[in-house]
This record gives sequence, structure tokens and C-alpha cells, in this order.
Amino acid sequence: MEVEIWSDIACPWCYIGKRRFEAALSQFDHADDVNVTWRSFELDPTAPAEDPTPNLERLAAKYGMSVEQAEAAERRVTDTAAGDGLEYHLDQTRIGSTFDGHRIVQLAKRHGLQDAMKERLFRARFTDGELVSDPETLVSLATQVGLPEAEVRETLASDQFAEDVRADEQTAREFGISGVPMFVVDRQFGASGAQPPEQLLALLQHGWENSGSDQP
Repeated sequence: MEVEIWSDIACPWCYIGKRRFEAALSQFDHADDVNVTWRSFELDPTAPAEDPTPNLERLAAKYGMSVEQAEAAERRVTDTAAGDGLEYHLDQTRIGSTFDGHRIVQLAKRHGLQDAMKERLFRARFTDGELVSDPETLVSLATQVGLPEAEVRETLASDQFAEDVRADEQTAREFGISGVPMFVVDRQFGASGAQPPEQLLALLQHGWENSGSDQP
């Protein structure tokens, strides 16, 4: 059974969604028969390499709220993440384009390290406060999960995998996906948002029952 997950490295709910999906998958009787593919999605395709605007000010401006309201919103997200075993330091988050990060995730897919790369990028962004648009940071993170440094540098110095990223984003548009995370089973059934594990487990079970995968 195929599960595709559209997400963005810049999305704190996507990291929470990853943990919740993992919890659901650990309870799924047919987990060994599930193939997971991470699909690219940019919440802000126009983002610069780095946005120096303080995070709370940026959030307040984006959502039309006060800085105090933005701070409260971040605190709620941090508390939610903690409930799923994640340590967020959103006050240290550095904002920038995620396009190259998505290209490296596409490279990681070739090496069977896509999930590990996605995990490392999320942790770098939300826990470690690293700038995941910085080429040297990406090289370091990618080699930590086992990607060959030469291939990573070659990818970043070229436009390799750019079309793969854009193809994922085009598919998202065709599916009407406007927010992430988005979980899609066999391109038939989907669930939007960082749903609780029990709901994601129900999605997996529904997909299995309706995909013809339940062989004796």
C-alpha cells in the first residue's frame, strides 16, 4: 500500500504529523506492506534564503494578530509538540526558503534515506534552530544521515531534483491540496492536518480494506 505525505520543512504541524503517523503505523497490522513517500510542498515558494524579521513579528504580520497573540500561538504549538515527544524552540527558528531542502529529500529518496533526511531537517529547523536553506548546513545534515557528501554538494550546486520538487507541488495543486501535512493512501483516500494517531490509523485501515491489499 502506498502512502504519500505532502509536507513542508517550514511547517511545525508537519513534524507533529510525522510523529503521529509513525504512532499510527506502529499499530497497523500491515505496516511492513506500507511504502511511505515524502512529497515536496512549499508553504511560501517566494521565501528568501533567510528572512531576518523576528519570528513573532513575522507571524503577527502574517496572521494579523498582536505579537502577544503570536507568542501565545507558538506556545500552544510547542506544548502540542511536547505531547508528541518533540522539543520545539520556536523562538530560535530561522526562516528561509525550503526549496533546496526539498531537493535534498529527493536525493535521499534515491538512497533509501528519505525518512531519515526529513526527520533530520525537521529537527534542525524546530529543535536546533538551524537555517535549513544554508548550503553548508544542508551538507552537514545530509552527511549525518548517510548521504554521500559529493552527491549532496553536486545537487546543491546544480538544479538537480528541482523538477521533482515542482512535480510534487503540481500534483498537490491538481489534488486541491492547499495545506499540509496531507496524507494520501493509494491516491484514493486522504487526511489533512496533524490528525491524532487513531484517525491516521483509521485512514490506513480504510485504505487497506479498499485497496485489494488484504491478501490471505
